[in-house]
Amino acid sequence: MANSLGRVLIIAGSDSGGGAGVQADIKTVTMLGGYAATAITAITVQNTLGVSGVHPIPLAVIDAQARAVLDDIGADALKTGMLGDAATVEAVAAILDYAAAPAVIDPVMIAKGGASLLAEAAIGAVRSLMIPRAALLTPNAPEAATLTGIAVETLDDMRRAGEALLGLGARAVLMKGGHVPGDQVVDLLLTPQGETAFEAERIDTRHTHGTGCTLASACATGLAQGLPLVEAVARAWGYVQEAIARAPGLGAGHGPLDHGWPLRDRR
Repeated sequence: MANSLGRVLIIAGSDSGGGAGVQADIKTVTMLGGYAATAITAITVQNTLGVSGVHPIPLAVIDAQARAVLDDIGADALKTGMLGDAATVEAVAAILDYAAAPAVIDPVMIAKGGASLLAEAAIGAVRSLMIPRAALLTPNAPEAATLTGIAVETLDDMRRAGEALLGLGARAVLMKGGHVPGDQVVDLLLTPQGETAFEAERIDTRHTHGTGCTLASACATGLAQGLPLVEAVARAWGYVQEAIARAPGLGAGHGPLDHGWPLRDRR
């Protein structure tokens, strides 16, 4: 039975710039009324201009962080982000089995500025170990293309790739359409029961750093709070759309979202 607060264990990398990674995840879970705990997989050196360093955390320390949380606080859902290499993927798969709670898997491969956040040799491990453990998989178009071998350039391509990912064992797939050209951005939630489309006019902005992390964590919060999948994704999607629209314009590159916008609405 889910805790009504919604306890989310985030297994992901740290972003020193605060726009993505565990920093974005913690802000998101908190703003949606959940409780965020973390197991850090890597420390990145980054800002809005890009990633200039990646320092992996030892596997035993990743595992120890997660088990310390699970054995005391517990988790109603897990969210995974940057994993880095195949050995980390294997360690995190074991954590997911130990937790026995629904997992939102964000298959992070490339940072917004172009830096690789997943070794090429680890892609097979994500395909075989993470996708089958996903209550919800949240790939963008390039990630879906890499995982399936299907070019993802249109809405129909998104649907085909999403169905292929369901075939690989994910229980649901949220195909993100931000990389697909067009004035409208369409995200597709695919399950064995059918699909739900989320559509909005594209916001012309460079301030989209951390969008994927934020969306996945928002979805995980909803699941942790016991919301049905479609409702959890719909709330998450609306939260992210508003956070993009209200981005504060920080930095000279790909700036962060406004995670705290609901607070300002209460004033």
